Amino acid sequence: MKWRRRKPASQDGPEPAIRVAETGDARATGGGTATTGYQGPPTDGGSSAAGAVSAAAVSVTGTGDATAASGGVAVTGYVGSLTIENVAAPRTPAPWPCQVGVIPREAAAFQERDEAARLRTAVTGGGTAVLCQVLRGTGGVGKTQLAARYAREAWVAGELDVLIWVGAGSRSAIISAYAQAAEELIAVEPGHPERSAMAFMKWLEPRPPGSGPVCRWLVVLDDVADPADVTGLWPVKNPHGRTVVTTRRRDVAVPGQRIDLGVFTPGEAAAYLSGFLGEHGRTPDPRQIHALAGDLGHLPLALSQAAAYIVDAGISIDCPTCTHSAGQCPSYRRRLADRTTALTHMLPEPGGLPDDQLTTVAATWSLSVERADALRPAGLARPALQLAAMLDPNGIPEDVLTGGPAREYLTRHRTWAVPEQHRHGDITEQDARDALRVLHRLNLVDHDPDTPNQAVRTHQLIQRATRDTLTAPGRGHQAARSAADALLAAWPAVERDTALAQTLRANTATLTAHAQDALHRPAIHVVLYQAGRSLGEAGQATAATTYFHRLTETVTQRLGPDHPDTLLARSYLVFWQSAGGDTSGFEALLADQVRVLGPDHPHTLLARNNFAFRRGDAGDAVGAVTALEALLPDLVRVLGADHEHTLVVRNNLARFRGAAGGVAAQEAVLADLVRALGPDHPYTLVSRNNLAAFRGDAGDAAGAVAGLEALLPDLLRVLGADHPHTLLARNNLASYWGDAGDAAGAVAALEALLPDLLRALGEDHPHTVTARNNLAFWRGEVGDGR
Repeated sequence: MKWRRRKPASQDGPEPAIRVAETGDARATGGGTATTGYQGPPTDGGSSAAGAVSAAAVSVTGTGDATAASGGVAVTGYVGSLTIENVAAPRTPAPWPCQVGVIPREAAAFQERDEAARLRTAVTGGGTAVLCQVLRGTGGVGKTQLAARYAREAWVAGELDVLIWVGAGSRSAIISAYAQAAEELIAVEPGHPERSAMAFMKWLEPRPPGSGPVCRWLVVLDDVADPADVTGLWPVKNPHGRTVVTTRRRDVAVPGQRIDLGVFTPGEAAAYLSGFLGEHGRTPDPRQIHALAGDLGHLPLALSQAAAYIVDAGISIDCPTCTHSAGQCPSYRRRLADRTTALTHMLPEPGGLPDDQLTTVAATWSLSVERADALRPAGLARPALQLAAMLDPNGIPEDVLTGGPAREYLTRHRTWAVPEQHRHGDITEQDARDALRVLHRLNLVDHDPDTPNQAVRTHQLIQRATRDTLTAPGRGHQAARSAADALLAAWPAVERDTALAQTLRANTATLTAHAQDALHRPAIHVVLYQAGRSLGEAGQATAATTYFHRLTETVTQRLGPDHPDTLLARSYLVFWQSAGGDTSGFEALLADQVRVLGPDHPHTLLARNNFAFRRGDAGDAVGAVTALEALLPDLVRVLGADHEHTLVVRNNLARFRGAAGGVAAQEAVLADLVRALGPDHPYTLVSRNNLAAFRGDAGDAAGAVAGLEALLPDLLRVLGADHPHTLLARNNLASYWGDAGDAAGAVAALEALLPDLLRALGEDHPHTVTARNNLAFWRGEVGDGR
């Protein structure tokens, strides 16, 4: 027999205690019984054979069809006596005060910092409430600890009714934390995290007046890895609520008042190390504490892990009297100084990290690098950071990291584990600059385009951790040579900007310290010579001598005394040594150059000119003229009459012939310099200065003044105000003013010049000494006895 499926009839009044719906069909054959729907005790709470019925609701739906044969019973729906199910008691919201999530425990020897006061600020200077604050900084600077201190203090002080601590490393983690908060604070049923998270967001909204008690809440979003993860999940603005965000990101998409957190100050770093080590019975020398803090760049995470390593390994911070090599010395600082030791080997194992830390400082930045590499321009952030890791952490010119050699390195080492649609052809200068901006957004570097000479800065440990990843054969060598190429390409032919020249020299020194071997093989990289020349041409002859002495020793050890690179380094050494009056090295150098390179090699010919020039400067004008007259035909034969070395020798020859050679000879040389090298070439400008001096020395002071007054603007434009040639021309002009009858003008000009000489060249430079003597002379001429 077939029974039609029944649906419960609509009722007015209360719903029945038992509902059976959509139970399907039941079929029975051969004398069986088929039942569909409800068969059992009454639903009105009365008595039945089965006994008293509980008021608990029972719902049976969608049970499907049943078929029975051979006298069986087919049942779909509910049949028989009532079975009472255990029904959970209704959920109730947690009482206030309520904390959801775990605040990280405070680090040992926690240091109070100035940024903490800004975090506690309730209102801005204009009286506007600060409802969201963002602690930004690279990994390891202590953002989480600072946020935790703030949250803990506010909680203990009774300033909060609800505190939510959210580990915000991913969108799913944020949603899970919000869902947990909803389950505890507003008793939503578990199992629907997205829906629960939205309910929590709604709960954070301001309540209408009179709708219930005011809740003072704080939500901490710790370590937001990607602003996109928080889209639609930022806590709403509420005058009774506050949000604190910690992140490595600098994206504009992260809302709120930004507080940039850097490394410890030297005092904070020393106090931290002293406190941590003191808790473990260690009391090192304060000088060693400050030195170690500096070695680690005052980075809080590195300091804590280094201190833990020192304690666990039972070693000292330093060993000043140790005679071991860096790799054999048991002290921490000596081991850290060993560039062959990876940073990971100087930190505790992950299981032994202090303060519940999960990763070593060496691994702290790996996720940031991966994220940066995935952002547009995809695959360029990592190789850009590798180049920056070779250079000065205190400032790298932007042109170094965006110029041709840098772009070639980015092209060769681009990370191609990116979608096909993000790949394109050659790396452009804008691509390289965008890669720096990506690294800046992830707080791996500081990129400030407004200071182009030192546009890129990065922490020294980020650099070391990056260099440690260059383990593939030849990768470190390639990065170092490419960085050297990039420095050389950015080096101007005329160092008009003395600050830029100083920055380039500092970067070369850093690169040499990191990768000396790479810069000496297969040959000495030209940037090493350029750095020394730059020192000398900036007027620092003593420093240039020291530099080339060290370079000559290194090259001799690596390549041997007769290698052309060794002889070139020696030639620079002898030249700058002779600037101080010591010309003793020229004869031995020339003998070796003639033997190894030959008499007509350009380096041999140049050394002959330099030797003659220094002899003339030392007062042997006759000897200088004789040597230069013998050299000139060889230069014309080998290099040609218009080669700059040939023209320089002619200029020097005219100079040492002096008045005896006549102004006409210097004018002829100048005309050829202008024709061959151009009016703005430094050699041309030097020749103009010499011509003016010849005129003055020949008794034409007015002609000398006119020539120098015309020359000075060109020197300022081409070479800059601090170039030695510019400063020398100012000295000469002042002196010829005096010779022309304006002694007071000479005194005023020299008094203005002297501070610039002291600042740019130093008190012992010959130009400074000459200017002082001239000032004393002209003061005497005007009756000033000072």
